[in-house]
Amino acid sequence: MREVLGSDTPPSTMCDSKRGMETTAKTARRTAMLGYGACALAGCLWGTGFYFGRLALNEMSANNMVLYRFLFACLGVIPVVLVNRIGFRFTRREIRMLLIGSTLGVPIQFLIQFNGLARTTVSHASLMVGAMPVLLAVTAAIFAGERLDRIGWLALCGSTLGAVLIVLGGTRGPGGHGQPSLVGDLMIVASLCTSLAWILLCKKLMEAHSPAVVSAYTILCGTLLLVLWVLGPWLLSPLTHQQVQPPPFAHISLTAWVALAISGLFCTATTTLLWNWGIHRVPASRAGVFLNIEPALGSWLGVQLLGEHLGPYAGLGGGLILAAAVILTTRGHHAEPVPEPAGLLK
Repeated sequence: MREVLGSDTPPSTMCDSKRGMETTAKTARRTAMLGYGACALAGCLWGTGFYFGRLALNEMSANNMVLYRFLFACLGVIPVVLVNRIGFRFTRREIRMLLIGSTLGVPIQFLIQFNGLARTTVSHASLMVGAMPVLLAVTAAIFAGERLDRIGWLALCGSTLGAVLIVLGGTRGPGGHGQPSLVGDLMIVASLCTSLAWILLCKKLMEAHSPAVVSAYTILCGTLLLVLWVLGPWLLSPLTHQQVQPPPFAHISLTAWVALAISGLFCTATTTLLWNWGIHRVPASRAGVFLNIEPALGSWLGVQLLGEHLGPYAGLGGGLILAAAVILTTRGHHAEPVPEPAGLLK
């Protein structure tokens, strides 16, 4: 009879099982909160990237600024490589993917991005970056089989309109030094498109390897390629008989060095590790909303600390971009998740 009624389980065992379930639920909630916190902190640090970049650009070219930034970033990821050096190996195919991804993600993306920043303002550049979640949604629809519903496509159109309004709010001159420009804004958008290809390659590598390890090796390989690109003409100048100035060093102010160190260690290395850690503990559709901290904080820093002025339509355009990003990152999805910017090096 006890077997029929299912009452052969001792009461103490049932209580232990209930307590175990409660403990598991508390652990899951705690892990989720830590994951959201990591993503939020990464978004805040990314939001300061353009501000510190502008401080360094006041004393050097964009190419030299990006080089110094990533040399500092290497100091932040070398411990990750050392800790995971035992038993870790890439296949030949993965090495090719890593080299292609590193080339797209570091030299190409960042040189285009910060040469664009040199031609526009921090506030304009930050608002343009707000289009990234929408670009990721489009990429998912094309490559990951995710379907956007009617509201998703309306959000996409609204974000596109917002980017157009920001660009129209700038001038058509060279820009820079507190003046937005069409060329600079478009270069920021081009860098975002380049980063999408890099994200897809990193996502493929992370199927077999730790996100932190993939990000660390991407930064190291990308920095090596960046050194060859930036310092190559100077190192070859004795052979080419061209006068090429070496990267500035002695006359850089303490403010610029601090800005470069913060950009490399915190806005690049730390944010990458934080985001990768958080995105594997919370749903990507929820964590993606923290990307919107970057354009909001970045544009605020540009206006408040650098005395910049947004164009006549930039406020409306930025609002459309942020609203579209929030809609696309908080709505539920029924197909493959949007490719996470797991190593986006902002």
